[in-house]
Amino acid sequence: MALLPAKRFVAGDTALPCPPPGFTGFEEVMELALAKARETARAGEAPVGAVVLAPSGEVLGAAGNAPITLADPTAHAEILALRQAARAVGNYRLPGAILAVTLEPCLMCLGAMIHARVGLLIYGAPDPRTGAIASQLSGPDLPFFNHRFDVVSGVSEAACGDLLRDFFRSRRQGAAGGIGK
Repeated sequence: MALLPAKRFVAGDTALPCPPPGFTGFEEVMELALAKARETARAGEAPVGAVVLAPSGEVLGAAGNAPITLADPTAHAEILALRQAARAVGNYRLPGAILAVTLEPCLMCLGAMIHARVGLLIYGAPDPRTGAIASQLSGPDLPFFNHRFDVVSGVSEAACGDLLRDFFRSRRQGAAGGIGK
């Protein structure tokens, strides 16, 4: 039996799903992910943050990108937050969990969400280069996956995008300033 396509919503739509218990809106959830992204930027990593909530609204995991710090190509914010959440509940499956991330997830993180059985993905900025949710691939709807999750995109998009742009602009300016010295 074929699975139904993922339900997709855009921040600002009138027909959004309800935010998790204890939160007044998805922007409040995204602020938790943005806080991790800001910490990550201060550590010199690309500022991407993620938080995993139980269906009850309890925070199960929160992390920022750390592939440089951990010397681990899989240390994306989503992966690290999902690992924390799985440890917190004692199971690699997180049915109904809500994952909020500041940047549209890549293909690797999409696979992790499928295996974890995430129920809802909330993301801020699109990733036009490697986004596997909508930008480069409609990953949640691939016919060979055995799980679907709903998606709310564009939550605090400006704040998420600005954080990334400012970080990389600063790095480029720093690199240019060091040439020939």
